[in-house]
Amino acid sequence: MIRVLLVDDQSLVRAGLRVLIEGEADLEVAGEADDGEAAIALALGLETPADVVLMDISMPGLDGVEATRRITTDERLAGSRW
Repeated sequence: MIRVLLVDDQSLVRAGLRVLIEGEADLEVAGEADDGEAAIALALGLETPADVVLMDISMPGLDGVEATRRITTDERLAGSRW
């Protein structure tokens, strides 16, 4: 099973992606975040880390580029793909 973390400030986009992911037998949504700060907290707080993160790069506050940089440099998340 491939676990996917969804990060987008648009709830409708996240909902659409969730429907697509949940329609696949080998995918599951590990969690959702609506900004970069929440993405970092969620990624670090997941009991089972996500295998893949779909990150919006343009979000208010901490954008996806900086959130991705911070998460990918954290050794605890070395197994995730961004």
